[in-house]
Amino acid sequence: MSERNVIKTHIDSQVAETTPQPHLILGLDYGVKKMGMALGNTLTQTARAFDILAMNNGQPDWDNLLGIIKVWGITQIVVGLPLNMDGSSSMLSKRAHKFARRLAHRLLEQRSGASVMLCDERLTSVAAREIAWERGWITDPRDPIDDISACLLLSAHFSDPSHSIAIDAPRAD
Repeated sequence: MSERNVIKTHIDSQVAETTPQPHLILGLDYGVKKMGMALGNTLTQTARAFDILAMNNGQPDWDNLLGIIKVWGITQIVVGLPLNMDGSSSMLSKRAHKFARRLAHRLLEQRSGASVMLCDERLTSVAAREIAWERGWITDPRDPIDDISACLLLSAHFSDPSHSIAIDAPRAD
């Protein structure tokens, strides 16, 4: 190998180390009856609606959810934290926090390496419904918008990740 190729290979490897690698993030708009899902890309800082999972009294089909995370190669999960307008906890926010801890624990058990974070989701459902109405995505007030809410959650996370809280110490509940 010529000296020029050695230098080029070295420079290419340094550029590859400093170039941010895109990762997929899963946004979850937690709910007791259903949970909206969105996929986000860390490089483009964009999100798209993905799916709405049925929930059984706040519990997902864990095998399905963990399978989605594994198949899509998700590296980070952002769970919406539905706080009251004054920033205080609600019953639903306590359940969302517990869900996030359980998810982090299950991911740790599977050695997935994906991290779990909580992000304030106040008013995402209101904004999602307005967007869906304006764009004609829904025609009935009861049409689900949970996946759109999850997109807005990821957008908020991308715009200011410092407002997201990492779930550091997963434990069994």
